Amino acid sequence: MNKKLGALALLGASAVVLGGCAGGTGGTPEEAAETGDLTVWLVGTDTPDTARDYLKDTFEAENEGWTLTVEEKTWADTSETYVAALSSSDSPDVVEVGNTQALGFIDQGLFLDISDIQGDLGGDDLLPGLVDAGTYDGSFYAAPYYAGGRIVFYSPQIATGELPTTLDEYVDNGIAMTTDTVSGIYAPGKDWYNALAYVWAHGGEIAVQDGDEWDAQFSSEESLAGLTQLQEVYLNATNAPADGDEADPQVPFCAGEIGYLSAPGWVKWSILAPADDENPGCPDTYGADLAAFPLPGMTAGETAPIFAGGSNVAIAQKSSSPEMAQAALEIMLSEGYHKLLAEGGLTPGLISAAQYLPDDAITQAQATALANSKFTPMSPNWGEVEKALIIPDALVAIAQGGDVEQIATELDDAVEAILND
Repeated sequence: MNKKLGALALLGASAVVLGGCAGGTGGTPEEAAETGDLTVWLVGTDTPDTARDYLKDTFEAENEGWTLTVEEKTWADTSETYVAALSSSDSPDVVEVGNTQALGFIDQGLFLDISDIQGDLGGDDLLPGLVDAGTYDGSFYAAPYYAGGRIVFYSPQIATGELPTTLDEYVDNGIAMTTDTVSGIYAPGKDWYNALAYVWAHGGEIAVQDGDEWDAQFSSEESLAGLTQLQEVYLNATNAPADGDEADPQVPFCAGEIGYLSAPGWVKWSILAPADDENPGCPDTYGADLAAFPLPGMTAGETAPIFAGGSNVAIAQKSSSPEMAQAALEIMLSEGYHKLLAEGGLTPGLISAAQYLPDDAITQAQATALANSKFTPMSPNWGEVEKALIIPDALVAIAQGGDVEQIATELDDAVEAILND
């Protein structure tokens, strides 16, 4: 297995569910109607247009009389909006969800059990971490879609010194680069995905399971060391807003305001896209010599553990035509479809499709980073932790100079209250 595939095998990813309005009662596969419309919900713009067109064209060519409609949702939609739609009589048929959200939807009975077609969807060729994200109580509900990891983007025009070999050097370099107009490290307070790397690098955890109970760990000695170093970044190495989030980091990067930008690999395409009113890309300025490296760990030669993000795809329990939804899902897990995801820079849910990833330094950096990736607690209540925004709120308080130990202790109490509910 090559380095890319070895990295991919450690990933976790998210789920997609299709919804439609053809006749039928839904819930269990049955003979499909001769005509109908199938609805697929995809989140954000990560799925390239080439893949969307492939799905629609292939499905309609293979199922005469049927149409497939792709609807684009936002990540903000993947909580109450999704629950309401998937619980209704007008449910979508197939939907994409974040890998950390999948278990919550499964626990609520909103996804169809697809264990019987797991082999048809890829079997052992599916990314194991994303399979875990879509598996509950021994049954398979949400198939791997794509995965991604955070790497540190930089332009030699701004980051002119030696690249860091340890996390301490990374922070020191960030402080040294910071001026009134440049963030040595771009670190908005609500960006909890990047914050986790500091906790994990120092040996801390989010929460560990002790029997039937979850024990939150943000106030452990190891986690506090990571959060204290993160506070140093907030106070001395960034101009990012303490109450800001990780959205659209290409904007300050292309304005020449960032030294190190830790962001998902696919942000490359936003930086390199032609500048327009919707996306201020900079292919001819700071993107012209764009480079990246994995976030370094505590010891030279090691990478820091990063959050393995991504998506899964699933069939809605209340799909009005689950048999046709299955046909669409099989296309979404096909080599042809995943080749297009990979060519778009997304780590594909099929391990074998990694061969189609671009062969460039940035893609290689992501593969190396993902080889040391971690996941959020495997609890069906984790989605409620995310929805409550208690981690971003705690980080904002830390970014504003609050007492790290007190904030972490209160955060542990809040996390445990949700996970153990």
